Parts: sequence; structure tokens; C-alpha cells
Amino acid sequence: MQQAIRENIRRLKTFLNYSKNYLKRNNPFKVLKKELVASIKDALSFNKKRKMVKYKLKYQMHQLNQMERLIAQNNEHVFLRGNKFNEMR
Repeated sequence: MQQAIRENIRRLKTFLNYSKNYLKRNNPFKVLKKELVASIKDALSFNKKRKMVKYKLKYQMHQLNQMERLIAQNNEHVFLRGNKFNEMR
């Protein structure tokens, strides 16, 4: 009986040592602090990111409109270029 109790106590001690060493290596409070700081930084820089995305979107729309204008100028179809049709009359 005493031997079984000693064995269980030894196993409990080794388990607690493993747990303690694991918590030293991977401290959950440090991880929580790091993630909290990162999320606060993301929240504070949200407006800046939104402005950058808005700028990029406007630039892409400008490029698209330029390409559409060039295609319409070089296209022979009348519905894309009403000016040439009026000039031909």
C-alpha cells in the first residue's frame, strides 16, 4: 500500500515538474500580453490602412478608366465612339 502511494506521489511530482517547465518555456501571460499589444496596434492603425486601401482602389479605378478610354478611341464600333459617327454624317 505504501509503495503504491509513493509511486503515485512520484508520478505527481514528475507531472508537476513537467508542467512547471512547460509553463516556463511557454508562458501564457506573455503570449496573452503579446497578442493584446498586437491587436491594440492593429486597432490604432486601422484608419491608416483604410486610407491606403482607398488610395489603391482609386488608383486602380483610374487605370481602368484610362484603359477603357483608349479601347474606345481605337475601336471601330459606333456605340463606343459617338463622335466619329457624328463626324461621318
